[in-house]
Amino acid sequence: MDSVAVRLAMVNKIAAQGVTDPRVLSAMGAVERHRFVDSALAIQAYEDTSLPIGLGQTISKPGVVARMIALLLQVHPGKPQRLLEIGTGCGYQAAVLAQVAQEVFSMERLRGLHDKARDNLRPMRLANLHLILGDGMLGYPKGAPYSGIIAAAGGQDVPQAWIDQLAPGGRLVAPVVVPGQSTAQALMVVDKTPQGVTQTMLEAVHFVPLKSGIV
Repeated sequence: MDSVAVRLAMVNKIAAQGVTDPRVLSAMGAVERHRFVDSALAIQAYEDTSLPIGLGQTISKPGVVARMIALLLQVHPGKPQRLLEIGTGCGYQAAVLAQVAQEVFSMERLRGLHDKARDNLRPMRLANLHLILGDGMLGYPKGAPYSGIIAAAGGQDVPQAWIDQLAPGGRLVAPVVVPGQSTAQALMVVDKTPQGVTQTMLEAVHFVPLKSGIV
């Protein structure tokens, strides 16, 4: 599949949606999204839509991936030192993160998806990307502290473990269930400052539920 032109069109659409950080646009243009979905869905890979990747999980919309990474990078003028991703999925967002950070740790609780992501990412030879099979709700203390944490699943609250593993000056971007509603989610940005932790709720989003355990 010659994806250069369709990838460029996707990047232009993302820019038109308001994501203007050149680091994000360059990374979105560099990673071939069709390599992370089933071949039958490859023709839809560059549309701004989520797609099934098996085990009841999805690959997020490119526009949402770009938006969340742009939010993460707002507090970092250069390359963040270490990022933690909760929910590797098929590995697409991890590949994009690896373009913009010095080091990325990506966790997945579903063994089948962890293996799929490893197979998808192997040809890219991303030496700065580490895939971990583990319970994302616990974070990954061995790699902490993190300049940024990004989650691809939404729970009732942001786990305290994530906040504890966030470096001072770091930022966390995650979907959370809107208070008072059972399933509606919104993006939350958490900043860790010398004065404490601040939380900002942004636009509505739709992600798979955040769950614990390894299966």
